[in-house]
This record gives sequence, C-alpha cells and structure tokens, in this order.
Amino acid sequence: MRLKKHMVEKPWGRTDIPSAFGDMEGRRIGEVWFEGDESSPFPILIKWLFTSEKLSIQVHPDDVQAKARGQASGKEECWFIVDAEPGAVLGIGTTKALTPTQLRAASESGEIEHLMDWKPVKAGDFFFIPAGTVHAIGAGITLVEVQQYADITYRLYDYGRPRALHLEDAIDVSNAEPYVDARSGNVDAGPLIIDSSYFYVRHVTDAGQLAEMPTETQLALIPVDGEVFVDGERAVAGDCLIFKALPKITFGDGAQLLVAW
Repeated sequence: MRLKKHMVEKPWGRTDIPSAFGDMEGRRIGEVWFEGDESSPFPILIKWLFTSEKLSIQVHPDDVQAKARGQASGKEECWFIVDAEPGAVLGIGTTKALTPTQLRAASESGEIEHLMDWKPVKAGDFFFIPAGTVHAIGAGITLVEVQQYADITYRLYDYGRPRALHLEDAIDVSNAEPYVDARSGNVDAGPLIIDSSYFYVRHVTDAGQLAEMPTETQLALIPVDGEVFVDGERAVAGDCLIFKALPKITFGDGAQLLVAW
C-alpha cells in the first residue's frame, strides 16, 4: 500500500520542495504527513519536514502526562537529516540543567534561545528525541520524522511570532537538561539503529539488509535518496510504502531507504 500524502502549510515552510511530493502551487509547505486508510491506519506517523526558518522551541509530553491532559498518547520521535544547508542547526536539550523556575524565566525573556544546545547538522545525521526533551529544528533543513501517532506540542518560545505559547504545560513536562541520548550519530560512522518502546527505525542501502527486518509486522519503506523498484514499480523520495511481507526490492545507484515499524 502506498500511503497518501497530506500537505501541511506552516509559516516556517518552503515553496521549493521536490516535485515528487506533488504540485504545491506556491504554498508554503512545512510538513508532509503519510496517512493510511481509516480502516487500516499505520500505527506510527511518518513525516517529511522542510524548513526555511527556525521552528518554535518546544516539548512533547509522555503517555502518562498526555493522558492526564485528555490526550490519547504522548509523543516520542526521531529525526533523519536528508539535507541541510551550510550552517544549519538543531536545538536539542539545553546547555545546562534548568529548574522549572529558570526555564519559565528564560522562556518569557527569550534567553531560552541562547540556552539551547544548537548542534550543527549534515545529511545522514540522526537523533532520537525522548518525550520531555526541549528541542527546536533550525532553518534550511530537510528531514524525515518518525514518531508516535500524536499531534501534541507545547511551545516554550516562538521568536515573537503571533502564535500561542503553552508555558504551564510545557514547563510541567520538560526535562530541561543537556541531551545525552545515545541513539544519535551519522550513518557514515555507524548504522542507524533506533529502538524505542513505540517504534523501530533502520537505514538501508541494499537489499541484503532488508533480510534482517522482521517478517511478522507491517513495515514502512521510506525512500530518502535515489530510486528503488518494488516488484518493478518505481519509488522515490516522496513515497511511503507499507508491506506485511517484503516484496522484491531492487536498489538504484546510491539509493537509501528508511525502514520503520
């Protein structure tokens, strides 16, 4: 099954996303969500993000915190950097531990922007973002995000944009501290292996690696570079395909996939 694309306009989005995603008609697209049929939804959410400006400094709750607020689940996520302009950065964690009182003061004054740990990024970098991690995606980045199927975000700071903040909830669920999660790196230095309580993600560059994937569950295949042929049908970045049993997949030169389940 080839999942449908849902385009989401954002003030920080772009008008120049690749044509394989469809005709944007000049719209400023920030996110592309992949959606299954209502009768057979895929249990995790897969997105592409395209940024021309920094996203808000934000945080997501865990399951317990979200359910206490009447939501179905919290949100853990991971990022794979497909492309990054020179100087592009991600803010992940803070440079020092902040108490709730310090986090509130920094968010209200704007100092939080300078207390974020802004990490230079390049293509092939990946990061797992546990719930509670204070984070922000910078400008000039194209990435794939795999996450719990939830749309729940609390903004701490938004650079003066006229959008609502959620300080009470955000401060309550934040772990404002340096980022130390070991599920990060670059695929040139080692394999992308992200295992969490909610999803798994692997980076794949040849058909032999697919033999290591599980066979008892649905898999999402997400081309991020080049082209692959799935039972003879071409798939490229902008496609997301779901399978219960792996078909025959042929990799073009330089092709890369993310596989999520």
